[in-house]
Amino acid sequence: MTTWRHLAHLLRGRWFRRLFAVRICSQFADGVFQVALASYVIFSPERQPSPAAIAGALAVVLLPFSVLGPFVGVFLDRWSRRQVLAISNGLRVVLVGVIAGGVAADLNGPWLFLLILATLSVNRFLLAGLSASLPHVVDPPDLIMANAVTPTSGTLAALGGVAVGTSGRVLFERVAGLDGDSVVLAAAAVLYGVAALLALRIPRTLLGPDYDPTRPAVREAARHVARGLVDGMVHLSNRHAAAHGLATIGAHRFFFGVSTVMLILLYRNYFHSPDEADAAFNGLALAILVSGAGFVSAAVITPFVTERITLRAWILTLLLTAAFTQVVPGALFTQGALLVSSYFLGVASQGIKICVDTLVQAGVDDAFRGRVFSLYDVIFNVAFVAAAAVAAAVLPATGRSYLVLFAIATGYVVTAVVYGRVSRRHSRVHGV
Repeated sequence: MTTWRHLAHLLRGRWFRRLFAVRICSQFADGVFQVALASYVIFSPERQPSPAAIAGALAVVLLPFSVLGPFVGVFLDRWSRRQVLAISNGLRVVLVGVIAGGVAADLNGPWLFLLILATLSVNRFLLAGLSASLPHVVDPPDLIMANAVTPTSGTLAALGGVAVGTSGRVLFERVAGLDGDSVVLAAAAVLYGVAALLALRIPRTLLGPDYDPTRPAVREAARHVARGLVDGMVHLSNRHAAAHGLATIGAHRFFFGVSTVMLILLYRNYFHSPDEADAAFNGLALAILVSGAGFVSAAVITPFVTERITLRAWILTLLLTAAFTQVVPGALFTQGALLVSSYFLGVASQGIKICVDTLVQAGVDDAFRGRVFSLYDVIFNVAFVAAAAVAAAVLPATGRSYLVLFAIATGYVVTAVVYGRVSRRHSRVHGV
């Protein structure tokens, strides 16, 4: 059964359809919102951002995931998840509407970043709520299928939002003579409102959480989260396949983060002059869409490949692919070459994540799985923020650096060698 047949099968369920509609609308709106955000913060004609400015913007985007991520479950296990989905989208209507007004008034500085931070923090609750709600609308035999299909569909919806937001921004500015960024932000706010209304079509109690009289109070549960992260690390010390996988994806996210900052700078400051902000933005949007196509390709290819080779072998292949394509053709520093590199880096990034997800699921005891995945979430995002900080220190304003490019490729190779050696003795456990 293909991915689309899987999706068609799931869509026969009434409540899955309604939850799925919330996901698609919300993540489509995310793509539209991110287009306007990137355009205004990084690609405004009057701005020629430095590596430090881009690192700061990426930190604002990812800090909610890094800090709030482990604690979100405490509240999702106590609040009506239907209400979380509806109220989260409703709050984003207000926040994005205020940002749209601020952009129209040329707002800059800490207040703008605080509004962005608040919007992205709310988004963390929404995405976690969608995942936690899924078992309530899908039969147990279909749950694995649903977990595979819905994130891919959400990614495609976000990419669609990027494409529509990019096109709409150009249309509003060139044809209607309006401020493209503020209009696109207003459109995103409307879409979040639609997502909130879609969530209200689901009965309030349907998505859980199920009543549990033994559940600890919020304050106690929050303390348990912090303690649980430590317990998760201790548990991983005896679960080598999962531990090695987490270390590997942490290294990958670091190098991927440096590549991301380099890509933004190249399009903004190297391929285009400061007064060509629209062309720079459109070029970067295309690179993101191509990378997204790599993500989707990995979701299709990885299950097929890992039926024939081990997860360990596929991770090693992807790491070496990332290393090679960073240099060939990436070192040409042309837009066409970077599109090729972006695609293969997208394949490697998502393929490695799918494999590590599986290693953690298979190699960690169920009683510790939630805590380990919370730790995973922190590693995944903190590594990227750290990479942005390092990139700010080592990259020139144009982003063009053979030394950094070869350092990234070397880092991928070293990661592959180290992972290959330390994981060899455990490669037969769970068929990995």
